[in-house]
Amino acid sequence: MIGLSANLKYYLCCKPIDMRNGFDGLAGIARNVLQKDPVSGSVFIFINRTGTHIKLLYWDGDGFALFYKRLERGRYSLGDQNSKATPSRLITREELMMIMEGLSFKDLKRKKRFKFE
Repeated sequence: MIGLSANLKYYLCCKPIDMRNGFDGLAGIARNVLQKDPVSGSVFIFINRTGTHIKLLYWDGDGFALFYKRLERGRYSLGDQNSKATPSRLITREELMMIMEGLSFKDLKRKKRFKFE
């Protein structure tokens, strides 16, 4: 079970991914394209070209967990991602929840909050 904790890092892949990729294919994309370690405990988020499918890949300590969702209506909104500039973007848990709920964080104005570094 993927617990969406604030202590996890969430990496959104900025280029569309073929949803036929499974555990090993997505782990390979995380390693080779995103230049991240797939067994680091981070959550890797992949969305297809049409924005109708999303996969979350997570290493839970002894194996990969995969969350997969297909929308029956609507699209996942990524804002104005420039996939040529960077292969992935670190997002917050709140931004992931907004993506999952169909909200756009393109024009989001974040209020100041204390953050322990």
